[in-house]
Amino acid sequence: MLDLADVQGLVVRGYTMPVARHLLMRVDSAPDARRALGSLITGEDRRPQITTGAPWAVKPDCCLNLAITFVGLRALGVSEESLASFPDEFAAGAVARADRVGDVGPSSPSEWLPMFRDPRLHLLLALFGQSRRAVDRTTDDLLAVTAPALSELCRLDAALLGDRVDHFGYVDGISQPTIASVPPSGPPDGMPVAPTGEFLLGYPSQFSDFSYPVPTPAALGRNGSFAAFRMLAQDVDAFRDLLAQQCRRTGMAEELLAAKLCGRWRDGTPLVLSPSADTPDPPLTPEEINDFDYVGRFGDERGERCPVGSHIRRMHPRGSRIAGQAGHQHRIVRRGLPYGPAYDPSRPRDGLDRGLLGLFVGVSLRDQFEFLMQQWANDGLFAPGLGRAKDPFLGAGEGTDGGTFPLPGPAGRTVLTDLPRLVTTRGGLYGFLPSLTGIGYLAAL
Repeated sequence: MLDLADVQGLVVRGYTMPVARHLLMRVDSAPDARRALGSLITGEDRRPQITTGAPWAVKPDCCLNLAITFVGLRALGVSEESLASFPDEFAAGAVARADRVGDVGPSSPSEWLPMFRDPRLHLLLALFGQSRRAVDRTTDDLLAVTAPALSELCRLDAALLGDRVDHFGYVDGISQPTIASVPPSGPPDGMPVAPTGEFLLGYPSQFSDFSYPVPTPAALGRNGSFAAFRMLAQDVDAFRDLLAQQCRRTGMAEELLAAKLCGRWRDGTPLVLSPSADTPDPPLTPEEINDFDYVGRFGDERGERCPVGSHIRRMHPRGSRIAGQAGHQHRIVRRGLPYGPAYDPSRPRDGLDRGLLGLFVGVSLRDQFEFLMQQWANDGLFAPGLGRAKDPFLGAGEGTDGGTFPLPGPAGRTVLTDLPRLVTTRGGLYGFLPSLTGIGYLAAL
């Protein structure tokens, strides 16, 4: 049985809070750092507490979660024997694995913000709050608890832009997997329920007769998970230019082009449910906005309603025919908010940095986050008809000629060309999300 009170809430529930802050931290004193982390689960002196997956009667003002890098576990004093039991990709870290997920060229680690390349990047403390004031207050309390054991390398803030809209103008965060033994955290999608072991260590996984090895000792590893933290810059000027140019080339309306690239209209309406307008008649209910497939009822195997290469179809192909027929075995939990100022169309090319701060959570960095980025975002061979096209947001624009995007239609296929790079990685880390028992184990070392 899954004890939700032992699991970090970030893994199993969406907090739906409008403000976030991510503190990147360095361990300066292992004994003091272990005691400080222990105080975040014991409730002593009314200190900030790690938020668990247990149901709450009253929504808190601020939620707190903890991710630890591989070098962070070593800095805290975890034994070499225990460290050797962690997966190779986690031990290597995001910098060493960057080329596997398409972080090359302007997205390569040599171009990342310096703190992401700092070998002393040990911890990520993630705060999600109902207001900036609540996040500021919790930050002050947290830093008072952890000083001088931990030093802040930097802080990264994020906040909603209107009604869950990203800098490209899309409603985000609609689709999340439903996990066995966990209350649903979003609108239903009609897809198979994900086994508990697809997101938490110690349970049967999404693969038949297989469970991912639990790092040792079990007190540290069980009920833990892994997360890739990403800072992704969005080039809104390039996106607006792309829509204008392709509109002139194809005669297609800009909003329809935007919907084709994403797979949803910008208000979140799925293209497969409403291929001609973002206002279906009758309107979709909140329960219907994520309850669809690309096969069966609509028979959209060719992608005439929703292109096979669209962003949401690549990242979650649902029942689509793909290489390996494993569309339900690589799901991932996404927790993210935009950073930077809202884009002002009256002041284009302002040079300001804006984008997304996101955590991508699963039991295996290799089989979930890295697989999606390597096999589905950056490889056109995962589904028929894509050639070498990449995800139009996450993977396009690698070559000198830019990216391509095939658009099947009743009269034949149109191919958009010269797609620019729209998203650039500014930094990343691989973190382990220990259970509350695991944090207690670290505190007692």
